[in-house]
Amino acid sequence: MGDSVPVLRIENLCKTYDDGFEALKNASLEIDEGEIFALLGPNGAGKTTLINIVCGIANASAGQVAVSGYDIVTEFRKTRSLIGLVPQELTTETFESVWATVAFSRGLFGKSPDPQHLEKVLKSLSLWEKKDNTIMTLSGGMKRRVLIAKALAHEPRVLFLDEPTAGVDVELRQDMWDVVRQLRATGVTVILTTHYIEEAEQMADRIGIINHGELILVQEKSRLMRELGKKQLILYLDDPLQAIPEHLAAFDLEPGPEPNELVYSYDSQANSTGITALLNELRSAGIHFSDVKTTQSSLEEIFVDLVKRIR
Repeated sequence: MGDSVPVLRIENLCKTYDDGFEALKNASLEIDEGEIFALLGPNGAGKTTLINIVCGIANASAGQVAVSGYDIVTEFRKTRSLIGLVPQELTTETFESVWATVAFSRGLFGKSPDPQHLEKVLKSLSLWEKKDNTIMTLSGGMKRRVLIAKALAHEPRVLFLDEPTAGVDVELRQDMWDVVRQLRATGVTVILTTHYIEEAEQMADRIGIINHGELILVQEKSRLMRELGKKQLILYLDDPLQAIPEHLAAFDLEPGPEPNELVYSYDSQANSTGITALLNELRSAGIHFSDVKTTQSSLEEIFVDLVKRIR
């Protein structure tokens, strides 16, 4: 990927609140330019805390963060201008127009007016027709689009999306992912937190899993799916089995949801999947099947399994 300097470098980041609650524990992470990185974790895992520290909204208790090589504490103005943030909660600048709100956001970062850029952003988010409407007249989905437009107004190099599609309709969700893909094509790095695991599976290059303030895993999505995703072979038997024969005990077999289904779980990374041996054993035992199908764990199953394992 990108340059030798990662666009975001987080080293041993800790956050402990006054009441002793540890929201982050020694989190370290490097993200390259142009990546789409998904941070997955249950509520209260530390996702928003991490984003708020990088964006300068909260202070770290320990550790360092650099954006494009600039320290977020000593070079705050520089790093903040490189970052766009789409927060979870909708804001309520109710009486301003969409255009005024987005133009003001650009000015906040000291950028000179650029109506063409703002027009491009609003059009990409299907907001151009609404540019003269006041925020208070917009639906929740449209307000969410305005938050994204505000975050993009100053042309950031890193965009944080904190639970971006919580409570939005399917159409907006698709629009947003189209915008994310367009941004990535221009070299913008996108970091999103999400509960919608299928979005991470669809969109992300790499995935970080955070639980109880600890980054427990950072992995390329395809590798994560490969290494942790069990594959299953489903055999559709001609005649249902009352019980799995003893001589097949060496195989990881269990009955399927239907009486005529037999499910064999195997490691797709192993030198031998054992499928050939299993089929030979079934044949010699006179167990006939009419069809076979393979399935692979979804990211959701992998995530649930991981969090259980680490508790």
